[in-house]
Amino acid sequence: MLNILQNNAVSSSRRFLLLQGLMGPFFHEIGKAFRKAGYEVYKINFNGGDQLFWRLPHGINFTGSMDEWPGFLTDVITKHGITDVMLFGDCRPLHRKAASVCIERGLRVYVFEEGYIRPDWVTLELDGVNGHSSLPRDPAWYREQAAHLPPLPPHVQVPSSFRRRALEAVAYNAADLLTRWYFKNWHDYRPWHPWTEGVGWLKRLWRRDAARERTEKIMAEVADHNLPYMLFPLQLDADAQIRLHSDFDGIAGAIRFVLESFAKHAPRDLYLLVKEHPLDNGVKDWSALTRKIARKLGVADRVRYLESGDIAQMVRAAKGVVTINSTTGTLALICNVPVITLGQAIYDLPDITDQGTLDHFWGAPTPPDPVTFEDFRRVLIDRCLIEGGFFSPEGLKLLVQGTLRRINRTTPSEDGKVFTISHLQTSSSSRQ
Repeated sequence: MLNILQNNAVSSSRRFLLLQGLMGPFFHEIGKAFRKAGYEVYKINFNGGDQLFWRLPHGINFTGSMDEWPGFLTDVITKHGITDVMLFGDCRPLHRKAASVCIERGLRVYVFEEGYIRPDWVTLELDGVNGHSSLPRDPAWYREQAAHLPPLPPHVQVPSSFRRRALEAVAYNAADLLTRWYFKNWHDYRPWHPWTEGVGWLKRLWRRDAARERTEKIMAEVADHNLPYMLFPLQLDADAQIRLHSDFDGIAGAIRFVLESFAKHAPRDLYLLVKEHPLDNGVKDWSALTRKIARKLGVADRVRYLESGDIAQMVRAAKGVVTINSTTGTLALICNVPVITLGQAIYDLPDITDQGTLDHFWGAPTPPDPVTFEDFRRVLIDRCLIEGGFFSPEGLKLLVQGTLRRINRTTPSEDGKVFTISHLQTSSSSRQ
């Protein structure tokens, strides 16, 4: 009974404010679960897509300008006694300003992002993710922390639906367009019009069977002739991972950089598979660009573009993975496949990724140290990963339940820093 009373007291004292989430019902489901657990939950909507997927009380519409946003947010926090703020992606302009406001006021900021380890995981970290994460870059720290952790429990694969993802994106963008008259100051952080993106999603959905057939044909060729290859998984062109946490200003420049290095320095019997991101909206034709650059460089016969397919299967047979900072890198490391990163990545550590140059990597990639990577993975899962996914009922249920458990075990320490209960015994080597 005492534990129940203590939990109720904690719930009643915490008030959550949700900012912008992933396109779809994720934050709606979070809101329902948190309300059921006894938390007060508020949500700020920035456009009609946000509003469409929030069907709970305490929805607050922001229709002001970027200059008005910090003051508006401060008023909401003060009026409703907000203690915790949740958002998806910490690099969106509105979220970056929000983080500054929250830090000044000493609020906890929970940041969701696609999982550092995929599939089947989602990132939830305090204060920042990816290039803004406060996790150390010292392999010895992970080895020391892992020594205090119990073995990982069995992991269950989480289903995911591309069709669901595409249809939710179309619905979100349509609602955004139809309400621009009301949310008159809304400016999408993505570099294209919502209608353009919606059409791109529908085209990809329409063509996916043909894309799958083309991919299967290429992979059959690779298998039949036992072609040695390295894999270059593309990321999303509008992803802040690319634009803020690397030296590239988009995917086009990254494709050109990788292919130029491959043409000059890769062994003549090595092939390069360029894999399209599964959530690419189809607005830009990366396949045509890849073929054009490969022809110009004289390596079209050794470069293949894959529109779909099982990334795990591709990784397992690869001689190495070249990535900017994609989480496909961690998938490769799990399979003991050498990885080199071209941007800031949470897993780009000595003893884990190749620390040399891309030009050298083609011919002599350095494999990861399995023990160091396993320690890194265990710490990462314990501290900032939650099982689940966004694009299936089963995945959402797991993710929401895991988020609630993680929130419930978060406690402030005496000096105001935030730790989770499972980490209090190892906080002597706290993050720098």
